[in-house]
Amino acid sequence: MALTCQPIRVLSAFLILVELRTELSQNLQQLSEKAKSTTEFIQRLKGMAEKVNENCTEFETTLIAQCDALIAAVENRKRQLLEFLRTEREAKQRTLRDQVSTVTCRLQHTTGLIQFCIEALKETDSAAFLQIGSMLINRVANVDITWHKEMATTPRASHEFDLTLDDKSVLRAIEQLNFIQMKPAKDGEERLPAAPAAPTIIPEECSAENNSVTIAWQPPPTSFVEGYLLEMDDGSGGEFREVYCGKETICTVDGLHFNSVYNARVKAFNSTGEGEYSECIGLQTAEVAWFSFDPCLCPPELRFSGDDSATVSCDGYEHRVALAAVGFSRGVHYWEFSVDRYDADADPSFGIARLDVNKEQMLGKDDKGWCMYIDRQRSWFMHGSVHEQRTEGGITAGSTVGVLLDLDRHTLSFYVNEEPQGPIAFRDLYGVFYPAVSLNRGVSVTLHTALDPPSDSDES
Repeated sequence: MALTCQPIRVLSAFLILVELRTELSQNLQQLSEKAKSTTEFIQRLKGMAEKVNENCTEFETTLIAQCDALIAAVENRKRQLLEFLRTEREAKQRTLRDQVSTVTCRLQHTTGLIQFCIEALKETDSAAFLQIGSMLINRVANVDITWHKEMATTPRASHEFDLTLDDKSVLRAIEQLNFIQMKPAKDGEERLPAAPAAPTIIPEECSAENNSVTIAWQPPPTSFVEGYLLEMDDGSGGEFREVYCGKETICTVDGLHFNSVYNARVKAFNSTGEGEYSECIGLQTAEVAWFSFDPCLCPPELRFSGDDSATVSCDGYEHRVALAAVGFSRGVHYWEFSVDRYDADADPSFGIARLDVNKEQMLGKDDKGWCMYIDRQRSWFMHGSVHEQRTEGGITAGSTVGVLLDLDRHTLSFYVNEEPQGPIAFRDLYGVFYPAVSLNRGVSVTLHTALDPPSDSDES
């Protein structure tokens, strides 16, 4: 038994040895192929490194040629502009020379007439003077009458050149002159510009004023850009939406909510596609609103004056509605009207309105206006021509009428001389509302904005 097992062990060891040798040979062959491919790759890299200088030299030649072409274009344009300037100079000089010649000729004729008249005045023969006296008087009078027409004292051409070279856009273009990162092309494909990199928002040039924000950004470096997409959220952390698409690198967005933080981001695009977004920037609109009337939204019978057209009066006997230039759909807003003039038994109306309110009648007569109309003794609330909540106490010249629009609670309240005028006037107000007033002859009011709500408004 021992004699038969020994050859088996030897055979088994031999087979294992053969297997190990085979596996090692295979691994060595694979490693050798990798070493060979790596050696080829190193040679390729060395070849590319040698071509870098060659390609850089070619690219420098191309770049110099392109810049020289730009310089040549500028030089050519300079020659054209100088030629135009010289032509303008010659035209001015020719016009002034012609005017000098005309005026000189006319002056010579006038001087000759003066000398002839002086000699005529020396004539001692009365009969002879009578023969020419009337004729000379008529000629002198005619010259005097036509003097300003024929002897113009205003130069026909100015010595100054009312021209200036508009080079700002060209300078900006030169400042933005940069390389384009090209998208690597596959075999048989044309090389195209790669999608743009992300623009960079410039915080120091971004701002928020009243209910508008301005965002400015820099173009991405080494990218070909055809335009930009600016997106903003809704001021409450909601989804972003597109607010601008174009080639400018600055944009102002109006008509936003007050006392809200808006996040903005921008990305560039070209024919290849859209690039990455820039980092977001947050801008907060004003806590309280300042605004004035918009004369373009108002009837022609209304007259506006004062700073920013804040004072309004009416020429006619019929009520006309004046609308503010801003509408509200969210937040708490308070403004006041000072009654500057109140000469007649009028009942001006103060309140809010939709943009399409009927401006040819008293505020509150249709369903687009909510108001308090008031006279010297009492007031009423009115909407859709329905009157309610008569309240004692009126206004005179010097009175103040306050309007509190609370769109967090969706209510509208009124104040006279800083005291509540009746209860809450209207509830369940949803949508966009514009501050409004209607008045007629004999009344003049001034709008005051950017005011804090009355201290008792939280309790109402």
